[in-house]
Amino acid sequence: MAVAEDLDRATDSTWDWVAEQTRTYLASGGTEGHESNGLYTLIVATTGRRTGEPRRTCLIYGKSGDDFVVVASKAGADEDPAWFKNLEAEPSVGVQAGTRRFTARARVASEEERAILWPQMARIFPLYEEYARKTERVIPIVLLTPQD
Repeated sequence: MAVAEDLDRATDSTWDWVAEQTRTYLASGGTEGHESNGLYTLIVATTGRRTGEPRRTCLIYGKSGDDFVVVASKAGADEDPAWFKNLEAEPSVGVQAGTRRFTARARVASEEERAILWPQMARIFPLYEEYARKTERVIPIVLLTPQD
């Protein structure tokens, strides 16, 4: 079960540029890397479904009420990203959004929620539409609900 404190000890993404962005973000306390050219990013720590160890990655996000909204696109790959598979197995996650750190509960958006959230997220990051065309899977949208 990942919690906010796991952000500091988690293993980084295997994608070098994501790992570098994540380390910079966390080292700055969330003041660097949170916003760039109108895009906002957060760090999410999940629990590895095989290892039980915390894993972290940096993701673009939007908001829906108090929830943070992220997209499991993996750039349009045919399989879901590892972070998504991890939170499906264990939905408790640690999150840092800017300077705010908290534990959240993750859940996949319902079809009704997705119908509203997909266009919102595609406006934030238009490449999501291209990613959706590249794959036959329905790209999941995840809501992260702060627990503290």
